[in-house]
Amino acid sequence: MSYICTLFLIVLNKVQVRLSEVEENNRVVITKVLGHGSFRRRISEMGFVTGKEVLVLKNAPLFDPVEYQLLGYNVSLRRAEAELIEVITIAEALDLAVPTFDGTIDMEALKISAKEKSKTILIALAGNPNCGKTTLFNRVTNSKEHVGNYSGVTVDSKIASFQHRGYTLNLVDLPGTYSLTSFSPEELFTRNYIIEETPDIVLNVIDASNLERNLFLTTQLIDMDIKVVLALNMYDDLITSGAKLNQKKLGNLLGIPIIPTTASRGEGLNELFDEIIEVYEERNPVVRHIHINYGEELEQSIKAIRTEIKEDKPITAKLSSRYLALRLLDNDPAALETLKTSTNFNHINEVVQQEIARLKSRWNEDSSSLITNAKYGFISGALRETFKAGVQWRYAITGKIDRLVTHRILGFPIFLLFMFLTFFATFTLGSFPMVWINQGVAFLGDMIKSSMPPGMFKDLLTDGVINGLGSIIIFLPNILILFFFTSLMEDTGYMARAAFIMDKLMHKIGLHGRSFIPMVMGFGCNVPAIMATRTIRNRGDRLLTMLIIPFMSCSARLPVYIVLISAFFPNSPALILTGLYLLGITMAIIMAKILNRTLFRRKETPFVMELPPYRMPIMRNTLVHMWDKARQYLQKIGGTILIAVIIIWALEYFPRTKNIDPANPTSVTATQPGHSIYNQTQIENSYLGSIGHAMEPIIAPLGMDWRMGICLLAGIPAKEIVVSTMGVLYQTGKDDQKSKELLPEVLRAQEYYIGPKAGQKVFNQAVALAFLVFVLLYFPCIAVIATIKRESGSWKWALFTVVYTTGFAWIFSFITYRIALLFI
Repeated sequence: MSYICTLFLIVLNKVQVRLSEVEENNRVVITKVLGHGSFRRRISEMGFVTGKEVLVLKNAPLFDPVEYQLLGYNVSLRRAEAELIEVITIAEALDLAVPTFDGTIDMEALKISAKEKSKTILIALAGNPNCGKTTLFNRVTNSKEHVGNYSGVTVDSKIASFQHRGYTLNLVDLPGTYSLTSFSPEELFTRNYIIEETPDIVLNVIDASNLERNLFLTTQLIDMDIKVVLALNMYDDLITSGAKLNQKKLGNLLGIPIIPTTASRGEGLNELFDEIIEVYEERNPVVRHIHINYGEELEQSIKAIRTEIKEDKPITAKLSSRYLALRLLDNDPAALETLKTSTNFNHINEVVQQEIARLKSRWNEDSSSLITNAKYGFISGALRETFKAGVQWRYAITGKIDRLVTHRILGFPIFLLFMFLTFFATFTLGSFPMVWINQGVAFLGDMIKSSMPPGMFKDLLTDGVINGLGSIIIFLPNILILFFFTSLMEDTGYMARAAFIMDKLMHKIGLHGRSFIPMVMGFGCNVPAIMATRTIRNRGDRLLTMLIIPFMSCSARLPVYIVLISAFFPNSPALILTGLYLLGITMAIIMAKILNRTLFRRKETPFVMELPPYRMPIMRNTLVHMWDKARQYLQKIGGTILIAVIIIWALEYFPRTKNIDPANPTSVTATQPGHSIYNQTQIENSYLGSIGHAMEPIIAPLGMDWRMGICLLAGIPAKEIVVSTMGVLYQTGKDDQKSKELLPEVLRAQEYYIGPKAGQKVFNQAVALAFLVFVLLYFPCIAVIATIKRESGSWKWALFTVVYTTGFAWIFSFITYRIALLFI
């Protein structure tokens, strides 16, 4: 019995191998059969099922096919087919077995373990944007993926695991997509994942309040002949509207079990995953493969193409021949690429073109339209038998709100009002916890100063770590407030309206409204915003959007804004902050216009984007999103920023300056360290001071001193480091009675101690504005540049972004400073 338990644990943790990888004269046990429906049925009928022992006999002379012994008879499989069968080998299990092994090989125990290993289910979530797919994923896996009530939020797959009824469920959240064609990155990504990774179940999440449109994707999954379970999500909306749906009858018509769910509240999810297990174990009587009837002419074309495709068995092992035929008739280039390895590829292509031409002459309409019309005809027929519409109250309310917020004249002012209110709340509400956190930081610093003996380590803690990190951590409440309001706008569906009202402006610069969504996401963080450009179909539009996103003012810049605006514009903080964000948008528009006339050829791209119904935001989701951002912010402070602060402190601490005479800063006397003039001279003569003075000729025309140059340089890894660097450079050695001052107060009091400007203020409103503009316009951080390189596939565009944004920053900072001097 102990051997069985040991073997069970070994098998559970063993990496799966494919039958095609097993060498001759080895025995294995099947754990799972992959592939599409017809292949699975055929292979199962031959005895290739979970728990069965297989002996690899020999390879054919050209190593394909391979002969196997199964259930007492010999059978041959091509390697491409054997690759779709997962197995465990006896040799692998015995290699890892513990000394309790009693000397005999218990094959029944091995078969039992193989069946237990098959209790790992790979589930792919597929569905339209806004159907609640990611909400469902977060709910069952306790993940914190961002949920937005507009398309393009999920642009990559996310995977998480959880246990249910003794099964390990691996859940993969695929990008939201309306179909499985290959005309956009998210469509191609989703389709390729389903084909290449062969998930055990595809969980098709649909919006219950919009069945007809959502079921179009379902018909394409039906064509693929794979195991599907349908989650009828947002079921509460359907019930509230008074609609009636016979989901059991609809499930029978589709051959797919349907489970009502409300993912935002966790309703129906246990039943959903119970059903998934039933389907996986092939115990559900509803599941069957159906053929959607496309009409006599189309069916004739499908049959002719299928006949040619089925000549190549390895391809049909992974993909349904009927599905491939439909994709070819739909002029799908990816399907044609899949078949290029077929021995009769040219003949297949010839037959496809003949059938497309025949359908065109018969119906005077292209085959793609015929397929789409047939699918919607099938959906309409199924819903006519099972669905009775209720009152579309949510869409009625949405229409009334949209008449105001998307109004031709009022729409843009309303958008600006929402931005202004968001920034006003960020400043006003955030000011109270800022003071409390600063008092806590000051208390901690005073405690360390009074309890530790003088020395370098004490200076590092007080002047470096506490001043540096304390200067940035006090802005955590402001970050949370900003994300709270932006999350509300996203979750309600207003952000999609912002894209709608901005479409005309986007169109003027050669883009369209869909580009505005990544730009708005850039207000949170530029990295996911650049990744979100994957939803833009045209490569030129996508590159252009990537290059202008760095002008979107990310949350990392917010602490810099708050410090300088609080210090020098206390009477109009929201107005200045709104102006900075609008300046970023304006600069993006200007740069897009320039790039469109130079590097990119303007292409007309139709604006097709869903305007989802308004939904009441789920406060739990909003708070989880806020906490996730707070956690990321704190991790950044404890990682990148802490390292940067220590490096900056060390650069300004060494080499040590001898004591000086306050009356004559150039002479050496017995004046003690701690005096303000000593500390300023120490910084000036440090390694950091040398770097700053080398930069000074570049930034002096902008009204900035060398320490501001150091702050801008320090902001390259992350913009929050700008503030922590200010905390080190401007607060080092400050008088004890001022230890509880906020950084804005310290900056206002800064004066030049030596030189021709001695006694003058370091900062004024003109200098502050120039500094703010520079921080806004030069590239956000190294992570953004790396993301542009990865998403564009070239360092050329990444380096171009560094050069042009920094150049723009200097030019407009100079203009801002000179104009501001005329009025200040």
